Amino acid sequence: MTSSLYDFVIGFGIALTPENLFYALIGCLVGTLVGVLPGIGSAGGMVILLPLTYKLDPTGAIIMLAAIFYGSYYGGTISTVLMSVPGEIASVVTMLDGTEMARQGRAGAALSIAAIGSFIGGTAAVLALVLLAPLLTDVALKFGPPEFFALLFIGLATLALLAGDSMLRALAMAVFGLLLGTIGTDPTMGTPRFDLGFTNLLGGLDFVPVVMGLFGLSEILLAAEGPPPTLREAKFASLYPTKQDMKDSAGPIARGTVLGFFLGLVPGTTQALASFISYGVEKAVSKRPWTFGQGAIEGVAGPETANNSHANAALIPLFTLGIPGSPSVAILLGAFIMNGLAPGPLLFSEKPEVVWPIIASMIIGNLMLLVLNVPLVGLWVRILKIPVGILNPLIILFICLGTYLVNNAVFDVWVMLLFGFIGVVLRKLEFPLAPIALTLIIGPLMEQALRQALSISRGNIDILFRSPLACVLLVCGVIVLTVPLWSRRARQARGQLGKDATD
Repeated sequence: MTSSLYDFVIGFGIALTPENLFYALIGCLVGTLVGVLPGIGSAGGMVILLPLTYKLDPTGAIIMLAAIFYGSYYGGTISTVLMSVPGEIASVVTMLDGTEMARQGRAGAALSIAAIGSFIGGTAAVLALVLLAPLLTDVALKFGPPEFFALLFIGLATLALLAGDSMLRALAMAVFGLLLGTIGTDPTMGTPRFDLGFTNLLGGLDFVPVVMGLFGLSEILLAAEGPPPTLREAKFASLYPTKQDMKDSAGPIARGTVLGFFLGLVPGTTQALASFISYGVEKAVSKRPWTFGQGAIEGVAGPETANNSHANAALIPLFTLGIPGSPSVAILLGAFIMNGLAPGPLLFSEKPEVVWPIIASMIIGNLMLLVLNVPLVGLWVRILKIPVGILNPLIILFICLGTYLVNNAVFDVWVMLLFGFIGVVLRKLEFPLAPIALTLIIGPLMEQALRQALSISRGNIDILFRSPLACVLLVCGVIVLTVPLWSRRARQARGQLGKDATD
């Protein structure tokens, strides 16, 4: 550990050179921009700029690409809160409370607390990478298909906390999301499933067009039916969190940091999964769970911290084992290989002059993003003052552009439009949309993990209960699933006690 700290300090000196600071700043700016633009995402931004890094110094090139990667999650929050369009998939759950805060004239507070939480979560994950990477990697390697299935079961269990007023409607939407996740090619048999004859669906239904349509387009279409929304005028003081906001956010930020970090260590988990679980945890431990969905700042602080902590922690398996845990990290792996570097156990001993400056630059980059985002909150909030007649067509343009750029396919734009109209119908019928997003993310991952586990055990379902780690995770999932039931009984008991005391 002492040797790691020494190398980290040396790397910090290299990362602070003017040239590397410039690359980190460019990466942070581009990352924020691609995060603001709906649909493009960190992977799209990195792919677009990857050819420009061919002639750069390897350290500078990867510093810039890594900054785009974690910077996009800062930017994704801006469009999520201000325009009700998730800039990043991980920001979908932030929309539940972030958009409500914007309608109440508290968009500045939401953006500020998201930036602060993201900085704390991202920086803590990098420091843990320096101090604990080898030890934590050993723990992460204990996750096989049964343990991964059990971990995803916890994510699915948070559905109970997203249900809102009607569990039946939430379950119906969850089943709808699971069915959407089965579209494509069977992962084991290789046969087409529910593709309706469209070759574009053989690879599965892409998440971005579905989410952009359900959440972004439907919001704009519904807004067009009524009078322009009235937003409370934001005073300067309301642009930033109050002392009470900071106090309410301290716990969610701490829990989001730990949760996002440990989920980031497990290859295959996503930032969106970390955000959904964090939201569920915050609602479960909150003393005022009924405020979630109505502008609770805890519903912004926890998920935003968790997804940034996850983004930085996800680099640990890449650096130490050469395992990319997500498509964006896989592009970073490609950048390493392009520059003649092989991520893995030998990277730290063979190329310390490259890897440690990259790790140190992540702390510098997170600090840059905090400095760039918090003072500019007032500027971002001015977006809400743009007339609806100008803003909404621009948002639709960005949604269509972002959706098209995912696969360079017009088919995705048609899918987005279809789900935009489906979203309008479901909103009017008061069906919650978040369960669709949750199960569409988790469903294919759970199916893959379950089928891998059953293949290993030759069809014996008890393989899911042989591992102590898997059993512990399954029990945690059951606890999360029953939290609303216990909360309801506790409230009824308190109400009965109050009635008895009055009598």
